[in-house]
This record gives sequence, C-alpha cells and structure tokens, in this order.
Amino acid sequence: MALPSADLGDGTYRNPVLDADWSDPDLLRVGDDFYLTASSFGRAPGLPLLHSRDLVNWTLVGHALQRLEPAREFRNPRPDCGVWAPALRHHDDRFWIFWGDPDHGIFQVNAPQIRGPWTRPHLVKEGRGLIDPCPLWDEESGEAYLVHAWARSRSGVRNRLTGHRMRPDGTGLLDEGKVIVDADLIPGWFTLEGPKAYRHDGWFWIFAPAGGVGTGWQGAFRSRGFFGPYEERVVLEQGDTPVNGPHQGGWVRTAAGEDWFAHFQQRGPYGRVVHLQPMRWGEDGWPVLGDRGTPVAVHRKPDLPCQPPSAPATDDDFPGGRFGRQWQWTANPQDGWATQHSGDGLRLTCVRTADAHDLRRLPHVLTQRMPGAAATVQVDLCLDSEEPGARAGIAVLGDAFGWIGLQRGPDGSALLVHRFAETAAVGAPAVRSGRCEGERDAAPARPAPEGRARLWIEIGAGARCRFSYDVGGGRQPSGQVFAATPWRWVGALFGLFALAPSGAGHAGAATFTRFRVTPTP
Repeated sequence: MALPSADLGDGTYRNPVLDADWSDPDLLRVGDDFYLTASSFGRAPGLPLLHSRDLVNWTLVGHALQRLEPAREFRNPRPDCGVWAPALRHHDDRFWIFWGDPDHGIFQVNAPQIRGPWTRPHLVKEGRGLIDPCPLWDEESGEAYLVHAWARSRSGVRNRLTGHRMRPDGTGLLDEGKVIVDADLIPGWFTLEGPKAYRHDGWFWIFAPAGGVGTGWQGAFRSRGFFGPYEERVVLEQGDTPVNGPHQGGWVRTAAGEDWFAHFQQRGPYGRVVHLQPMRWGEDGWPVLGDRGTPVAVHRKPDLPCQPPSAPATDDDFPGGRFGRQWQWTANPQDGWATQHSGDGLRLTCVRTADAHDLRRLPHVLTQRMPGAAATVQVDLCLDSEEPGARAGIAVLGDAFGWIGLQRGPDGSALLVHRFAETAAVGAPAVRSGRCEGERDAAPARPAPEGRARLWIEIGAGARCRFSYDVGGGRQPSGQVFAATPWRWVGALFGLFALAPSGAGHAGAATFTRFRVTPTP
C-alpha cells in the first residue's frame, strides 16, 4: 500500500507529485518510461530509483547503490554526507548516475537496465567540495562534458560552476576544468549549484538553481559553446504562490513533444518534496516554466496514456522477515541486523551498543521517509529479548528525536516506555567528545505484561507528532506533542530499531508486524 497519488482522477494533478523527502530530483525518459533519482545522503541503500509512465503516478523500483563508499566512512550515521544531488542519464544503451560526495569527489555508477545490475561506484574526480555533477554527451560533436558545483563548507568556494571535457566512457576527466559560470558576476545571485546540462536548438543549456534551498529560484543559462560565455535568466520563482524556493531539478520531454520540469520545495521537517511544472519554449528561445514563471498548484496532466493511481509504497508486512524497498539503514548495514524466517514480521536483532541513549548515533535504525501530509503510523511490536535494558520501538528521527516502545527492566519485566531527545547542537563540546546528553522520559514507564504493544504516531499540521500505545487495555495517549525536526539536509524519518546495552553474548531480538501509514481525512 501507499499514500494517495497526486492524480486527481479528472485529468489533472496536484503538487507536490511526490509528497515526501525525495531531495534534489533528476529525471529522464527512455521510450515510454520515465525514471527519477534523488539524493540519499548517508543512508543505505542509496540512489533511489522511481518509475512512472505519466510523470504523476510514481513507484519505487529499487536503488542503484547498495553500500556507500569508502565503506569505512559510513559505518556510522552521517546524515549530511554521502550522496548529494545525483544526475540521471541514458547513453550508449546504459543508465548512468553521477553524484558528488562533498568529502571525497565525484562518483558514477552505470547499468544496462534501471533495475541493474549497477556497477560499483567509480571515482571520476577526487577532491573536497565537488558537488552536483552532471554529464553531457553531445551527439552533434561526439564530445563528452561534465559540469559541477562547489560546496563552500569543504572548499571555500561557491556560487560558480566548473566545466570539464570528459572521457566518453565516463571514467575520468580530460582537463583541469574551467569556471564556465561565475555567479559572483551576476548581480543579486548567490549559492549557484545543482546544474543539469542539455543540448537544445543549437545551444548548450545549463539549468541551475540559486538563492538557497528555502528561498531561491531556478535559473537557465545558454551558450553556443559548452565553455561559454553563458547568458542567464530566472525561469521559475515563488512569486505570489506558497511554494517557497522552487528550484533544483530536471527537464524532460515526452514522446509527443511536451516539456516538463520537476523540482523540489524545502518544507522543513518534511524535507524536499517534488513538484511537476509544465514547460514550454518561448518565442525568444528561452524556457517558460509553470504559470509564466511561478509554480502551479493544480494542472492538466501530461498528454500520456492514463495510468492507475500510484505513489511510493509505505506499508509493510515484512514477509519472511524481508523489508520493502522504501526502507533504508542510517549507515552501511552489517550482517545479522535483520534475520529472515518463515513467517511475516521484521525480526531485528537487539544490537549491543554503547550509544543506547542516542538513536542519532546508531547505524542499525531502519528508516523510511515521513509523509508530507497528515497521517497516522501504526506498528505492532513484540520484544523477544530477556536482556535487562534491551529495548525496541518506533521513532521519529531528526536533529531531535522521539520514540515509543518496549524495554526490559532490571528484573526482566517488560515496560512500555516513551522517550525523546532535544536537538544536539553540532560542534557543542558534549557532541565533540562523543558524550551527548541523550534521551529523557516523555512519559512514565508502564507495565507491558506480555511483552507486546501496538504503537501509533499521529502526524498533524507542522509535523507535530502525538504518540499512543495499547499494551492490552485499549489505546492510550502518551506524553506531550513532539515537533519533528529535519536531520541536517534530510527530512524527518520514521525509524524501527532494537538494541541492548554493551556486554557479551546475544541479546535477543524484537519483531515488528503490520506497519501501516494511513492518511488522515
């Protein structure tokens, strides 16, 4: 099951078409199929792959990156690192994805089919601060190029785009690079990033956002030569709409010749949701996006065959102990965290850890995106461990977190517990030393005699979450409302976890069943 589609059923759609954190989207068409990928930062598997036949109804079909590399760097959560702003292309009968890791450089993977098999990551250009790469294979000249942006946090450079000649096989670059757009020379422009390169009507085009993720705009640049000089124009901005900072995405053309542009909108704890804008080419040769340059809320669907309503899956019965594609670990996974078995239900090992007090530090939290609309999440939990201090539950995970679940007391009894932790300031002495203040009780512990509980999280306006439980006496509310927060560049996540305090020996497991996300009417 999934949350409702953006398809209104009357030949129109509403934005956002992907109402969850599908950050920094890029898309393309191959035949009658459309594909989209997005940033996945430090979660694994990474590089999600979505499919659609009409640009409105999407399903998640897999991931291109099973483990992040260098693997040693992603043994623990790094929510603001890893895969930034990928570019998805199809060339020489292969799918290609390029992305920037701000700490290591520009990588690519490729595959003969969207479902793989995908190659291991190949480092195209090593260096810090190299982000948002996009390749361009010029069919007119046979040349290959690559453009990328810069992260000031790692390089001290921003607001400019660098271009390279690239080997046609995508394995490396042929020059040291040249700044092809310096937005410091464009009055009023700042934080230029996220370039996507195209050829159209005899021009080299670069679609690139500026102005910051929450407040910016979408720019278009054109030149007769890849290395410039480029002229620029703002082609999409907020205007009088409620869509703040509409920018950073990709252009796609249907087989019938219609043009569309997908981009994100930053929505705080919900992350970066994806909008679809109509696009046309004006008489002066420049693209016109949305409603004469501002975002549309409801619009006619693309002129494509009608498709059944669909959206990326959320619900899961965990058949055989396997979890669906919508789930990602908070770091590279290890064997034994989740075990397969003959029935239904997710069986998570109670991993022993010295960081039991702070879910933000745990690599073995299994997460999925929080929906951008009001909804209720429900899951059943059985704590099979008898280890004192062992615990398992469901969390809303961000810079702050809250969770509800079960824990074994010192005498082995099962308790219903509800805890939270405030935002940990990055760079604070306690964080630098590895000692976070950790979690606090959000409500008194209560007996759970059978070691079972049904748990709920209701997400209301502004991502304000209310927790409740049933341990045999009916549904009961727990604690105060918890305001979800983003996790650096990532929207808030739902997380399932099981853990135990440090020690020796196997600490048992917990089983989760019937995970459901139901939209609130």
